[in-house]
Amino acid sequence: MKIGFTAFPRTVQGTGASRRLRGGGKVPGIVYGAGRPAQPVELDHEALYRHLKMETFHASILDMTCEGSQQQVLLRDVQMHPFRPLVLHVDFQRVDKNKKIHMKVPLHFVNAEICPGVKTGGGVVNHIMNEVEIQCLPDDLPEFVEVNLDKLELGHSIHVTEIALPKGVEILSKLKKDNPAVVTVQIPKAIVIEEEVAAPVTEIIGEVPAEGEEAAAAAEGKEGEKAEKGEKAEKKEPAAEKKESGKKE
Repeated sequence: MKIGFTAFPRTVQGTGASRRLRGGGKVPGIVYGAGRPAQPVELDHEALYRHLKMETFHASILDMTCEGSQQQVLLRDVQMHPFRPLVLHVDFQRVDKNKKIHMKVPLHFVNAEICPGVKTGGGVVNHIMNEVEIQCLPDDLPEFVEVNLDKLELGHSIHVTEIALPKGVEILSKLKKDNPAVVTVQIPKAIVIEEEVAAPVTEIIGEVPAEGEEAAAAAEGKEGEKAEKGEKAEKKEPAAEKKESGKKE
């Protein structure tokens, strides 16, 4: 799938000029490579933003038209605003048809629903990598690399070196040496919901008296009350006697 876009020469440079460009709905950019001088360009923001939403725009040879001439380029870098849907700057690299290029291309996983690990094993497919770095001549660059999962068993993985690559395409040597896993099928982990434990309540528990002891304690309590009242009465009597003796004298 060929994707084309239009760029315009950018005559003014600098932070202030780039800010004015963005205010006018343009995006500053640069085109470099293929043994030619770097060329500052500007692009229409709306058209570029629409293209950036396409997966193929990031991993395809692009036809860029500038000043009436067409050249093939690769999208190399995009700078976005931290929180606004605004493209701040783009970098494109010219393509030399006779030189190999290094690119990250997306991985497309197929037949996940019929692989034994899912169909009979009850597992879940886990995508460890969503893109892979390759090298090839520009004319051999694929839009994506397909990963077939039809034979993937439960607990097994497919590694980088096991991916079937299109003709003329190879994995980067360092990645090939490391040979990381690309996808695996595993039993999903059960979600354990911990029950909320109420805070412990401290209780002061006394010794419970037996029935006879309870009755005896009650009787002792009553006798104690009577004795207390008797002592108070005795304390009052001497005072009364003093008064009576005073009257007789």
